[in-house]
Amino acid sequence: MSAVSHFDTRIDGYREIATMSATLYRPYEPIGRKAERGRNLVKVNCAALPAGLLESELFGHERGAFTGAVSSHIGRFALADRGTLFLDEIGDIPLELQPKLLRVLQEREFEPVGSTRTTRVDVRVVAATNQDLRQMVRDCEFRKDLYYRLNIFPISLPPLRERKTDIPAFVGHFVQQFAASMDKTIENVPEETMRSLVRYPWPGNIRELQNYVARGVILSTDGNFESVPPEKGEALPVEISNPTLEDKVRQEILAACQRANWKLGGPRGAAARLGLKRTTLFYKMKRLCIARPADNWQD
Repeated sequence: MSAVSHFDTRIDGYREIATMSATLYRPYEPIGRKAERGRNLVKVNCAALPAGLLESELFGHERGAFTGAVSSHIGRFALADRGTLFLDEIGDIPLELQPKLLRVLQEREFEPVGSTRTTRVDVRVVAATNQDLRQMVRDCEFRKDLYYRLNIFPISLPPLRERKTDIPAFVGHFVQQFAASMDKTIENVPEETMRSLVRYPWPGNIRELQNYVARGVILSTDGNFESVPPEKGEALPVEISNPTLEDKVRQEILAACQRANWKLGGPRGAAARLGLKRTTLFYKMKRLCIARPADNWQD
């Protein structure tokens, strides 16, 4: 990262879910020629917005461009002009929007929704995904030309189970972070506890470790970190007796999202598995208070 941070080159990061991609890029935000212009990193989660709103969020829109557009809106590309734009979950961008993204990467220009005025921008783009974009290209779920346009400086961020030597440093950092937020003083993490944390595979990666440490800090007293070893603290799936129709719908949506690795759109996404439109699935998830795991922490 330090080698490329001084240049305007596009960076494409691949990681499993919750491997701390946003935190990885944040330390490099002030480095390089872009930072000298005094602009911060602008971030957008491409999977957190319905397809119909993503174009407006990225490129902006004019007043009256569509129903409900009562005022003009400046998009993220314009906000990141002469700075850096972090596109998280780039693999969830709908196919119909990918040509416009390709154009702004290639020509550095775009038109806001409902406008005929061309806007030019100078933006360094950092993209991240937990999906295999090459496989998505083969499956015609991601444009080949966009993939190669993004894939200038790829970085693969390994999951936590493959970098066990980093776990003690992460634990120490999170212990102090959560202890400070809870007005506690924790000076020691027992060696046996640390060994069990290093042995555990952490399928939920950094987010699971964060949650575990937060739980341990809550339980800790007398300056010692105390928590149940992770391999003994896994909760069993909750079975609801006499489930309502809403419970059944929630369980079906959760199961489909998990099978699709929380990819909602595309031929193999959760919406297709459920036989729903992507926008319909977003509506149902919002109504049933179902949130993607990646939305719970910024990592």
